[in-house]
Amino acid sequence: MNTTTEWLSRNVSKLQKALVPNVSRRTLAELKAVVDPSVSEVEGGRRARRVAQWYASAEPEQRKDCWLLMSEQFMADPVIAKKAQDKYAAAIGTADEAVAEVRLRKSTVSPRRRLLQRFSVFPEGIQFLVNMRAEILPFLKSDKRLLALDAEMEYMFSTWFDVGFLELQRISWDSPASLIEKLIKYEAVHDIKSWADVKNRLDSDRRCYGFFHPRMPNEPLIFVEVALLNDIATSILPLLDESADAEDLNKSTTAIFYSISNTQAGLRGVSFGDSLIKNVVETLKVEFPRLKTFATLSPIPGFRAWLAKNAATMLEQFDEKALLKLGKAVGFQPPTADHFLFALERISELDAESPISQALLSFAAHYLGREQRDGEPLDPVARFHLNNGARIERLNWAGDPTPKGYKQSYGLMVNYLYDLKRLDKHRNMLAQGKIPVSGEVESLYS
Repeated sequence: MNTTTEWLSRNVSKLQKALVPNVSRRTLAELKAVVDPSVSEVEGGRRARRVAQWYASAEPEQRKDCWLLMSEQFMADPVIAKKAQDKYAAAIGTADEAVAEVRLRKSTVSPRRRLLQRFSVFPEGIQFLVNMRAEILPFLKSDKRLLALDAEMEYMFSTWFDVGFLELQRISWDSPASLIEKLIKYEAVHDIKSWADVKNRLDSDRRCYGFFHPRMPNEPLIFVEVALLNDIATSILPLLDESADAEDLNKSTTAIFYSISNTQAGLRGVSFGDSLIKNVVETLKVEFPRLKTFATLSPIPGFRAWLAKNAATMLEQFDEKALLKLGKAVGFQPPTADHFLFALERISELDAESPISQALLSFAAHYLGREQRDGEPLDPVARFHLNNGARIERLNWAGDPTPKGYKQSYGLMVNYLYDLKRLDKHRNMLAQGKIPVSGEVESLYS
């Protein structure tokens, strides 16, 4: 392992001399004191808390220096790990194999992991680490030295934030104002514009649920907004209409998940959205036994950007008759990708039956139902729901006729259906490379 002096000489110029060497030495000494094997977990936690208090008032370059120290100075000893690996290789197939494997595993556990564990000891420690990782993430591409620390944090968080430790809570208009303010702050799908807006989303015919961690009791990790209706929603506007009357819950047969928002950037890579939906479904079924249909009304955030790059390829799949019809609608024969994309700029003036609109729906169906990358659906929202066992149920024309909706997908929205009896079947289809879609969506393929 490199000495402190070697680390400083290699990195001080890259830190633009924000810290003089003795400050870095002091920071490293304090970090090492946190994991001093001669002190108890409680004392280690106290020392970690003092580091966190210093960090709160540290300059940005000082914080970066701290990250690098944590990443590079608390690695597993490569010599010990190599010896353990050689002994394990030699022990394979013998009576000593199990013991050798245990020693190999222990040899690869870095002091960095124990350092993170000590920070988790004090009450605000987990939140401190989650916030720290959120700060680190934007720097990973430009500074690969931080990757080890990031990977260690993601691993630890996946353990600490296992769904078995999380609590599902309903968030209502009677919840503390500070919690409702966080809904406004973290809403990532449909911006909340006012208190009247958020009150509408927490009305009698709505439900909002969040996952909470016991060490972060006032911070929802992820939350979902649900509308209780008597049919699958096709447009977001009625759901966001503050003046609309509340639905009759005695007639509600359908639960529509219309917004799911993660709140903690530092928990990137830690997945609990699928468990949230499953828990909410079970909770709703108990409260409202009449509910039979569980579906989403979802954006298609990657569609417009994808179409801009692939319109020409998609038009090549049209037969002569379809191209002639589209050409008449856009005013050019034969229509090119540029002609088609230019015509889409006035999409808000068209109805769903226009040849331009029909082409757009066809391309959207292809994008959602056939485009994959590394065996996964290309669209991020589709990837989330399809991996949870949903299927693509229906495309909705002008489902989101807002500037954001047009920017993402020319106003199109999609319903993903959670058929509780077929979730495993749909996951298996996806694992075999086939995206599950309804017959209605399949009929739109060009």
